[in-house]
This record gives sequence, structure tokens and C-alpha cells, in this order.
Amino acid sequence: MPRRTKIVATLGPATEDPAVLEEIIRAGVSVVRLNFSHGEAQEHIDRAAAVRAAADRVGQDVAVLADLQGPKIRTDRFRDGAVHLEEGGAFCLDAELPADEGTREAVGLTYKSLPQDVAAGDTLLLDDGQIVLRVDSVDGPRIHCRVDLGGELSNNKGINRQGGGLSAPALTDKDRADIETVAALAADYVAVSFPRSAADLDEARELLHARGSAAGIVAKIERAEAVTAIESITGAADAVMVARGDLGVEIGDEELPGVQKRIITTARTMNRAVITATQMMESMITHPTPTRAEVMDVANAVMDGTDAVMLSAETATGAYPVRTVEAMARICLGAERQRSTQRSHHRLDSHFDRIDEAIAMASMYTANHLDVRAIIALTESGSTPLWMSRISSGIPIYALTQHETTRRRTALYRGVFPMAFDIMHHDAAMVVLDAVETLKSAGLVTEGELVIVTKGDFQGMSGGTNAMKILRA
Repeated sequence: MPRRTKIVATLGPATEDPAVLEEIIRAGVSVVRLNFSHGEAQEHIDRAAAVRAAADRVGQDVAVLADLQGPKIRTDRFRDGAVHLEEGGAFCLDAELPADEGTREAVGLTYKSLPQDVAAGDTLLLDDGQIVLRVDSVDGPRIHCRVDLGGELSNNKGINRQGGGLSAPALTDKDRADIETVAALAADYVAVSFPRSAADLDEARELLHARGSAAGIVAKIERAEAVTAIESITGAADAVMVARGDLGVEIGDEELPGVQKRIITTARTMNRAVITATQMMESMITHPTPTRAEVMDVANAVMDGTDAVMLSAETATGAYPVRTVEAMARICLGAERQRSTQRSHHRLDSHFDRIDEAIAMASMYTANHLDVRAIIALTESGSTPLWMSRISSGIPIYALTQHETTRRRTALYRGVFPMAFDIMHHDAAMVVLDAVETLKSAGLVTEGELVIVTKGDFQGMSGGTNAMKILRA
């Protein structure tokens, strides 16, 4: 059976060569991430075009995920580039200090409202928790702190408040401008950084629609508040990302494993896709093989039911981008061989409100209790294969559609494999047999194997799936 868990790879200098880009797609990448924290608009447009050209050469549908930067809550810069903070010493975060005037006593802030968001007793974590400050007092624009955990602090390091509570909006002016670029490059997904509520995602969707983009919204769960509001945020998104860097800093690393499992379960229950991200194969930035801990991390996310696992610096700037994707693909396959990933009790007691959803659920129940080789979903929007993919199974789901945008959208879904199939060019009476023949011609099923096909009575109508057929190839 083909690998079901999808791999998201971040692009950067390490994947700039078209040959390398083609190699990582062949190795198993289904979604590429464009990190809008770096680079100019034209660079992102050019990279998206290069991805689609490489995907065409490989003969695979690859989705493009545009990841918006979000609010930058960071220190400003130091006169000498860095300072060393001693444990127990005093240090000030000063919103009025000029940007390049940081010293061992104080440093400026990119986020000028931070003094209004904190109070005496709060814990601030700088540089992903490498530096820990305890707030002693707030005096106008100045936050006077005591150093609880010292070390070297250099320019432009991130600041988190333990427990969350910072008021910075999810969408900045830069993000709003970048949405223009997102629409121009026809991104399939847009990741919204640091959302606090469903309203942040609604705003992003409105901005995208105003620019003619139908990109799916990915909510990056990075704030403590987002965990509290996980159901409403997930409901407003098309997918969620367990962004474990900032999230771990805000809620504490010891809370992260349980929260990751909760987010994955919530997304699957609410029929949303989910991506697990951050430091999954971190050692492979500089080493050709992963650590055992990284193998376990990726495998556990797969066994928890994540749709995709994501690579960041490993493929953007790492020394072994292709090897990293190959290693991650092997780990996913190994985890998928476990029986727990192939059986599901999901929604067995649910009431279905839609006919197409009921057909999707019936198909998966049947497939898991019959010797079925493949499931074919003739789809317009991709909804039916999405619902199917929420059910754990070892049986591949082939999303056959004439729409390239739908094929790329479904490339993220666990266990779903998009294929080009123009239903309008097939006789209605023969379309099911023609769909099965498409799989046979591709060597995906063989003569005599059982196949389930779902379709609608009216070809080309979105949301019209109302029939399931079981037949032998």
C-alpha cells in the first residue's frame, strides 16, 4: 500500500535547484511551504511556479502552502550584536529605546504595546525559552525584569509570555500586503500565524476572497489562548497546524505532548486536516541520519492520526534535504504498518446531516470490513475524500477529479491520492467502469480485486455524491 501520511517541506536555499526540488517531490513531498517571514514577493511567486513545473515533470499534484509571518514580538538590536545576561541581574525591555541601542542594561522592542500586556510577576521567555526574565515592575514604556535564566542574548529574538495573553493581532499590515502575493501565486493553503480566535481566521478568509483566492485556511496553534479556543478555531479553519515551537514556550514543554494529541483528535473529529510541525527531524539539518528520538516523534504523530508531518529548516537550509524527506517517508510507512493506524471507531454513533457525508462514511465502514483494494471518489470539491480520510484505514482513497485546484487541495489529506479524471468526457453509464479502468491502467489495482466507487447522479455538480458501488476490477 502507498504511504498515507503526507510530508510538507519548507522551501529555501537548499531546494532552490530545480533538480533538488524535483528530487524531494519524488522522495515523497506532497505539500511545499513558502515561509513569508523571509524573502520578497517575487521570490515566492517564482518558487511556486518552480514547484508546479517540477510537479508536472514528476507527474504528481503538489499543494502550495503560503505561511504568513504574523506579529513579530521581538527584541530590537544591540550596539555590539549581543550581550550576556547574568542570572539574578537586572534587565529592562524598553519600548522607547532606539532600535540599535541595546546594552547589557536594556534593549528596545519591535512590539511597542508589550508593556501594556504584562504585569509584575509575569514570566517572559526570550529566544524560545533560552533566556527567562521575571517581571519586577512596569514603568510606562519600560518593563523592569530580573534574569531567572541567563545566557547570551543577540539581536531580534522572540518574546513569549508564559501562559499567553499578548494582545498583538494575528494579521499585521505585512500579512495583509502578503495576501496579495498569495492570491497572485494561487496558493492552495494559507497559514495564519498566532490566531487567538475564529475571528482572526474569518478576517483572513474575507481578505483572500476579496482578492479572488479560494485558498484553504490553516490555523497555526501557537498561543495558549488558541488551545483554550481549539474547537472554535478548528471550526473556522480548513486545517490546523500543531506549531510546537512557540506553543511549547507558552504552555510549557511538559504540556505539549498531551496538547498535540488533543489538537489532532479535535481536527479529525471536526473533519479538518492537521499538520504536525517543528523540529521533527532537526538533527538532519547537519547530519545524514535522524536520531532515534526524532524517529519516535514522527512515528507517534502518525499513529495519533496526523494528516501530515512538516519539515522546516531541514529542507529550507539543511545539508541533506532529499535524504531527510526519504527518511521521514520511511518512518511514516513503518508507523502506518501498525494495526492501530488501520482501524477506526470514528463516528460509528454519529448522525449524518448530508447524503454525501453519509455515503463517505458508509464507504469507509464497508472498505474496512471487506477485502477491498482501493476506494475511488469521483469528486468536484474534494469533500467526500476528506470525510473518508478521517476514518483510519489501510486502504488508499483515490480522488478522481477534473479540477487541478481540488487535486492540489486533497494532496494534504491523509490516505488520499489525487488523480486527473475529467468526468464530463465520460458517458454517464460508463463513468464508474472508466474510473476503475484508470486505476487498472496505472497499475494500482489488478483484475478481480474489489473496488468501491462513490459518485453523484449529476456529473459535475459539487456536493452531489449519493451513490456507492462495489465492483470487481
